[in-house]
Amino acid sequence: MAMARVSSGLAYPERFYAAASYVGFDGSSDSPAKGVTSKFSNDAALLLYALYQQATVGPCKIPKPRSWSPVEQSKWTSWNGLGNMASTEAMRLFVKILEEEDPGWYSRASNFVSEPAVLGEKNTVMIAEPVTENGNVLPEIKTIPAENGNLSEPQDKDVVSEGVGAVGVYDQWVSPPISGPRPKARYEHGAAVIDDKMYIFGGNHNGRYLSDLQALDLRSWTWSKVEVKTSGEASQVPVAPFAGHSLIPWQGNKLISIGGHTKDPSETMQVRVFDLQTLTWSNLKTYGKPPLSRGGHSVTPAGTSLVIFGGQDANRSLLNDLHILDLETMTWDEMDTLGVPPSPRSDHAAAVHAERYLLLFGGGSHATCFNDLHVLDLQTMEWSTPTQQGEIPSPRAGHAGVTVGENWFITGGGNNKSGVSETVVLNMSTLGWSIVTTVQGRVPLASEGLSLVLCSYNGEDILVSFGGYNGRYSNEINVLKPSHKSTLQSMETPVPDSVSAMQNATNATRDLESDIATVQEGKIREIVMDNIESEPMVNKVEETTERLIAALKAEKEELESSLSKEKLQTLQLKQDLTDAEARNTDLYKELQSVRGQLASEQSRCFKLEVDVAELRQKLQALESLKKELELLQRQKAASEQALNEKRRQSSGGVWGWIAGTPPNQQDDA
Repeated sequence: MAMARVSSGLAYPERFYAAASYVGFDGSSDSPAKGVTSKFSNDAALLLYALYQQATVGPCKIPKPRSWSPVEQSKWTSWNGLGNMASTEAMRLFVKILEEEDPGWYSRASNFVSEPAVLGEKNTVMIAEPVTENGNVLPEIKTIPAENGNLSEPQDKDVVSEGVGAVGVYDQWVSPPISGPRPKARYEHGAAVIDDKMYIFGGNHNGRYLSDLQALDLRSWTWSKVEVKTSGEASQVPVAPFAGHSLIPWQGNKLISIGGHTKDPSETMQVRVFDLQTLTWSNLKTYGKPPLSRGGHSVTPAGTSLVIFGGQDANRSLLNDLHILDLETMTWDEMDTLGVPPSPRSDHAAAVHAERYLLLFGGGSHATCFNDLHVLDLQTMEWSTPTQQGEIPSPRAGHAGVTVGENWFITGGGNNKSGVSETVVLNMSTLGWSIVTTVQGRVPLASEGLSLVLCSYNGEDILVSFGGYNGRYSNEINVLKPSHKSTLQSMETPVPDSVSAMQNATNATRDLESDIATVQEGKIREIVMDNIESEPMVNKVEETTERLIAALKAEKEELESSLSKEKLQTLQLKQDLTDAEARNTDLYKELQSVRGQLASEQSRCFKLEVDVAELRQKLQALESLKKELELLQRQKAASEQALNEKRRQSSGGVWGWIAGTPPNQQDDA
């Protein structure tokens, strides 16, 4: 989706210096130009002076003027009130106040502003390198040849070009100083982080698919190309160029690439893996019925599985089917779902919350873009469209998202007319939306097909974006450090009092300097020039500053007191935990003893069961012997009866013989 071309202004610090020249500052540390008086009110001129000094000289180190001079005392009070505000923040506030006071200043500053020039065929890109001036670290813009033959877009006024470690503000995109050969500009690529390195694979540049693998060291911000090796094994093959695929870290040293558009697509989705140790690509063998080949789909890790939704097939038909790949068994499953699924779409964003809920936002069809939010319960496999809180983001496709805890950050994308300028965050527990920051102009952050990853830098979570397309292809790196405000401001779930107090104490301590700057921006606009009212104005400024400092000190003491109470409560909880663990140990020993006794009883019962079985066998043998005895007794009785009968017969015959009766006669008788 091509986007409208929007002109963008100078990058920092050029924008600041152009604004300072327009205001009338001559670069000296003593006084602004006399023209400031006629252009701005006294309070605005005073604040602009203080911010100019903070940006160019640094924090106020000079002593308070001893001479009775309302002008000098007002200037010193305003400058000193800025404290240790970073120079880049002072630059940004200087330009912001100027735009509030004189919205059309940039169009009238042609005498002070020079736009970046296109240097024939040898194009250039702007990078920032830190330099030291008056003991303060300031960004210096340098020009280097572009790697891809395209002129890089100038950074927007809200994208500060400086090293990440030197940025003291949160929730603002910055451009770190990058070294090494930059990759070819692209969009619809894959990105993943393993061991403090961000890997970029494939993508689309001028309609051509790419197959290179690039690595950015997130500690030194240095690009390098990964030299892929090939071998004679059948499983290790050169990887084809792809775009619209997904890149997933796996097993700590491997990258999985799933799906994507390619010149010669297969019928089904292919799963490729890159081994960072052997530096080889190979095709993973999967089982089950794989999905159709596609690109622009979403691949979301959920436990040991990957959830794949939607996309466009090789015929550019939109899809809304759901598949799950089990990474342990490498088995595909096509899931049947309940409820109303999202309409067919591609280039959407998806995330998993609490390893149970799949959230899906936005995306596009051939004719329109969406801003709907769908939730799939991965246990019941039922779709729903929950009620959202806050201002729902505008429709978009080609955006990128990443989760930090229970918060889902989304940036970039387009709506067929222009790039989306705001970075938003969704609290996945409350489904509350809020805006983190907004950029202006045609910059890579307001484009489609960019990538967004989460990594750690100096112990803090940072979001890193790369590439994108908004009429031009980009290879820029931008970084945002989310603060507690951006990640917690939409949370409405109640928390325990102790946790809430600890969070309040920690968060307030972190933002003490930013609160001072914010209040001063609105309240310390007291200045200066030749027609300034004398002592009453000075007294007013000093009273306001003193009240502000006293209020902040009281708040700080209250927070420190709350923090001390929480520490005591934490120690008590640790002691309770230790006691509970001791009781648990005793109960465990008792349980083991009972288990031993139970095992002995079970053994004895088993022996008794064996004895009973033997007795039953003997009893059965006795019953058998009893039956045999009864049979023998019956046989004996029958034999005795037959014998008696025979004896009786034999006795009658003898007496007949003695009487002289022949046997035949006896028979006849």
